Amino acid sequence: MATATSIVRSPAALLSAKVTVSDHKPTPTVQFSRFPSKRSCFTALLSSLHDNNDDDDNNNNVISHPKPLSSSQLFNSVSNGSRLRVAYQGVRGAYSEAAAEKAYPNCEAVPCDQFDSAFQAVEKWLVDRAVLPIENSLGGSIHRNYDLLLRHSLHIVGEVKLAVQHCLLANHGVQLEDLSRVLSHPQALAQCENTLTKIGLSREAVDDTALAAKHVALHKLKDTGAVASSSAAKIYGLNILAQDIQDDCDNVTRFLILAREPIIPGIQNPFKTSIVFSLEEGPGVLFKALAVFALRQINLTKIESRPLRNQPLRAADDNNGSKYFDYLFYVDFEASMAEERAQNALRHLKEFATFLRVLGSYPVDTTMM
Repeated sequence: MATATSIVRSPAALLSAKVTVSDHKPTPTVQFSRFPSKRSCFTALLSSLHDNNDDDDNNNNVISHPKPLSSSQLFNSVSNGSRLRVAYQGVRGAYSEAAAEKAYPNCEAVPCDQFDSAFQAVEKWLVDRAVLPIENSLGGSIHRNYDLLLRHSLHIVGEVKLAVQHCLLANHGVQLEDLSRVLSHPQALAQCENTLTKIGLSREAVDDTALAAKHVALHKLKDTGAVASSSAAKIYGLNILAQDIQDDCDNVTRFLILAREPIIPGIQNPFKTSIVFSLEEGPGVLFKALAVFALRQINLTKIESRPLRNQPLRAADDNNGSKYFDYLFYVDFEASMAEERAQNALRHLKEFATFLRVLGSYPVDTTMM
């Protein structure tokens, strides 16, 4: 078995270290998306949402807003330095914008059209931070952002938990019985499935809840509503037909705060540390990896596995000719990298891990506990 290089002892160095071994270097590419593939019947709708703002200018009832940054536009943008600039995915009125403003109440929230654009905006010094969703209490993990964490070199410096409260929005004068369909993000539609089924609305997915609200307002649709936030209703001049339509009231999304440099971990307040590692195949190897935390009374709060990209199937050590996939394991645990037990746990893990990277050690968001 290949042995890894020695783990760095300094907490600050640990946060920025990317430790690999020469014969097993993961080079992941982003192929998974949080959203389903475009439906042919919905192509015109999606393309109209990303057209120039000419339609906005011709619509006196809808306020024109800046379009999200795309990857091709990133190099044309600069920070004016007046306020902390925080990137988020979506358009104005998105839940991600609310999370950015919760994390930094006086920030300038900068919309980006894709998750990858938000990562790039931070890396290119166009913004100071990015606030991106990583998991939802009902919908589960946001796999694309897990993949992007490894693809990019940003550090997790905090987390934000946001209670999601969905509303059914429509243009003024439109009654509930006038609606035949509703637009929203796939997860939002899934989270309101029972309510929407009772009303009898067909569902069509778009990339963002606020984008759905913007489309309904922009085109003055009379038979179509949107599932989005109350903030989106105010921004796009829509009427709220029903509030809190999610099937489960405990609907919380956890967001990560990303920056170019790590923060210095402390021990005065509750801290959480996020890591990613890979292992050789073998009986009990994952158990052995997780035991390094249990032995030191370190609580794990999240375990996620993702395929190790660009790695061929490997033959198992048996006579059956079986093959298996290689995986990366993302783990969050309740300890600061300033604590000796956390350093010892990672030093222990490094003895048999083929790859280990500390994504960040950061304060826990205790506002919803």
